[in-house]
Amino acid sequence: MRGIDPKEYYDVVIIGGGISGLTSSAMFARAGMSCAVIEMDSRPGGYLAGFRRKDFRFDSAIHWLNNCGPDGLVTKIFKIIGTDYPKAKPQKKIRRFISDDFNYLVTNNPDELRDEWIKEFPHDKKGIIKFFKDAKSISKSFDTHTELSRTIDSMNLFETAIHGLRMLKFALPFIPHAIYDGEKITKGLNKYFTDPKLHSVFCSEPDLLSCLIPISWAYSNDFQTPPTGGSQAFPEWLMYVTEQMGGEVFLKSKVSNIILENNSVKGVNFFHRDMQYNIKCKYVVAACDAETLYTKMLPSTAIPAQLKEKLKSAKLYASALTIALGIDCPAEELGLGEEIIFLADTKVSRHDLDHGDPHLSGIHILASSVRDKSLALPEHGTVTLFIPAWMDEQNTWGCDIDETGNYVRGEKYKELKQRFADIVINRVEDKLIPNFRDHILYCDIATPITHLRYTGNKNGTMMAQKPGKDNMKAKVASYKTPVNNLLLSGHWADLGGGIPVAMKSSVNTTMIILRKEGHEAFRLLADYMDGKKEVEDLNNSSILTPYNNNWVQDLTPAQKKVALRKVAANRS
Repeated sequence: MRGIDPKEYYDVVIIGGGISGLTSSAMFARAGMSCAVIEMDSRPGGYLAGFRRKDFRFDSAIHWLNNCGPDGLVTKIFKIIGTDYPKAKPQKKIRRFISDDFNYLVTNNPDELRDEWIKEFPHDKKGIIKFFKDAKSISKSFDTHTELSRTIDSMNLFETAIHGLRMLKFALPFIPHAIYDGEKITKGLNKYFTDPKLHSVFCSEPDLLSCLIPISWAYSNDFQTPPTGGSQAFPEWLMYVTEQMGGEVFLKSKVSNIILENNSVKGVNFFHRDMQYNIKCKYVVAACDAETLYTKMLPSTAIPAQLKEKLKSAKLYASALTIALGIDCPAEELGLGEEIIFLADTKVSRHDLDHGDPHLSGIHILASSVRDKSLALPEHGTVTLFIPAWMDEQNTWGCDIDETGNYVRGEKYKELKQRFADIVINRVEDKLIPNFRDHILYCDIATPITHLRYTGNKNGTMMAQKPGKDNMKAKVASYKTPVNNLLLSGHWADLGGGIPVAMKSSVNTTMIILRKEGHEAFRLLADYMDGKKEVEDLNNSSILTPYNNNWVQDLTPAQKKVALRKVAANRS
């Protein structure tokens, strides 16, 4: 909470004010437990914090959004907290694949693309029909996934057995496709398509399921655009609710160490407003980088060396080179729509398309202001370009490393990131938007160094450890830690990416603690997440602290300027 000093004791301290940490804090506050969130950035949200430049507002990292519809997991969890949560909007045009050879659009009616392909590739008709049929089968499993989100760490033996059977039923449509990864993806696609052009549509995907699952989500009508004001509206709302119900959020704060006694949590030391504080607590929820937690915030003997080594060698999601552009016209005038565009040279290898070379990598192009007019003035627009990026590029992006391990950004860094951005912008101008550069009013470039600075995630990774056989075998993701009453949350606790996984982890961590405390709210939340109770049962219960649902969202910079223009026009 801004402007106050921490209390001496909290039931729960949460390290990290991303969407996972803030969701946990709001749920703990509703359960009547005292909590404090410690966030190192000046804004809440982590990768959803977004930023303002001039009259433009930019999302930080949203490529696509799902599970935020009326029946989605994210919405289900938000409803535990309140009804005034920011509402995502359905997305009709989802993803456009563009190369020199094709321009294909996936919509919320995938049969349109299926029929287009059948007409263009009649020799592959049977396989095309099977591809979309298999994707639809997977979509039916996703439709049941909301009620399968609890971790077995919050279950008794009977619940665990039932959950296992339900998860097996859920997984059945995925199993035949799971073996086709890496070099085997070509063999997997050959089950459906013989035409090389159809193979090239999926030229950058790492496995067969990555080809099928987005089509599955489209069949489930499970793509959404962020709420008005961008995805940063989610953490802004969560922070408001937390503070309204007595929780506290400390921004620009950093944990130095977790205090242990007999290998159990007793408190934390952290810096806030240039002051060091020592606060006591019973639980710590670490919604932050797990390796940093284990190696820098705990005594060296608290975590087995083998576990730390597994985390060190775990395969991570990439970071990104993110180029945020404010332009001098509505993005629609440049031919851009609400869909995300994937622009790729299909002659480039799968490895090179996903490995960060600005000359070769596939480019994601997103015009957020087409989706949300509040992000820019009516006469302007926003466009964001993404390519995958890695921390070790060009000797850590031309940065020196000081004695404390921090990356020192100098002229080499500025020149390198500008050169990479120029290459990407030139490719978009050459292949998609003639004279694109002439329309740019503002350009902000973020690298893995940037993402590390603002989130603390190892190598600036977007979503922590990737799902896959190696990480699953090594068990690198877990809610529980070797330290009693220290739990992981966020993407470090559960393999997978995106807002749904972060939210899933937050509700699970919360339930693990409530169960351990013997809190009445545990059974209520567990039954709700299992689909045995409705949200009305939560709101009518005396167990949860009432929330008055009175959040009022701030206007964006563009909305404020438009309002001032109207006032000035009325006066004149």
